[in-house]
Amino acid sequence: MFSLTLTNGVPSKSHFSHRTHHFNRTHHFLHSPLIKNPSSSSFSSPIRCGIRELRERIETVKNTQKITEAMKLVAAARVRRAQEAVINGRPFSQTLVEVLQDINQRLRIEDIDVPLTNVRTVKKVALVVMTGDHGLCGGFNNAVTKKAEIRIRELKSLGLDCVVISVGKKGNSFFKSRNFVHVDRFIEGGSFPTTKEAQAIADDVFALFVSEDVDKVELVYTKFVSLVKFDPVIHTLLPLSTKGEVRDVNGNCVDAMEDEFFRLTTKEGKLALERDVVDRKRGECLPLMQFEQDPVQILDAMMPLYLNSQILRGLQESLASELAARMNAMSNATENAIELKKNLSMAYNRQRQAKITGELLEIVAGAEALTPID
Repeated sequence: MFSLTLTNGVPSKSHFSHRTHHFNRTHHFLHSPLIKNPSSSSFSSPIRCGIRELRERIETVKNTQKITEAMKLVAAARVRRAQEAVINGRPFSQTLVEVLQDINQRLRIEDIDVPLTNVRTVKKVALVVMTGDHGLCGGFNNAVTKKAEIRIRELKSLGLDCVVISVGKKGNSFFKSRNFVHVDRFIEGGSFPTTKEAQAIADDVFALFVSEDVDKVELVYTKFVSLVKFDPVIHTLLPLSTKGEVRDVNGNCVDAMEDEFFRLTTKEGKLALERDVVDRKRGECLPLMQFEQDPVQILDAMMPLYLNSQILRGLQESLASELAARMNAMSNATENAIELKKNLSMAYNRQRQAKITGELLEIVAGAEALTPID
């Protein structure tokens, strides 16, 4: 190798540049991501960002983690209240349904006509679809809308018309962007279900059924089972009848195959599942139960309460399921943010260490280049 030296014995600039270029090529080859470490069993492509970009991404992920963790805590605090409302409201709604069915059975024996319990030939069905007002809750809203869409297509395959009452902003936006079904009314839910909100929906359902615009009303909502399990279900709201009794003009049953005929109750302070027998024989009212008024008057007074309680129960179940889904989704998002922050920190430390090592090696190479050659 030729080198030109000055009179004081210091190497020339061309000699320094040549040795530095040779070191940089060797250093780049040894630290190239294409060179796999023999000691590592697997290879993952590195994050290709600069140190400044990595630092900014780490700060962004930290802020996102704080947001998701806060939303998780808020949902966990609210889901407890919603769960208590669901559990406390179930005994009343179940007992009310049993009493109404007993009275309705007695009225049928006496051949008395009650509008809300009349089983007519089904030509049009109304679906009350309950969704959430906000997102960031996993597949909660998508599961309900998909359930409603499948049910609508099933009814249309039977030659029946459908009309939808949409409750919740997510459901409203879903049905507004699609024109495969007529929507009678769009309703936006509140922060927590109230009897006033349920009464507004019940009045609309009552008007549709009594005026014979629809012959059957079904409730599509999410059944709250536990904090990690909630399923979209279909519940027949009107008429008040047993499964398989409501049929179309061709005599086909129009009840959903998975129509909700099971009840979730509490047993020793815990949730328990009790499945009702669909074809059980129901006799008359209990011997100790006596009616001071005419059964028709009692039924007319209790049917609005029945509609309100069932719709309120559906709203409470949907809210509890939405909050549980959001709590789980934000928990998963927080865990993903922690894992991403860990990977970004490792990449940042590697690049920072490589930069420091490169600077030290350049200093050493420069000092060696300044050493006189014998």
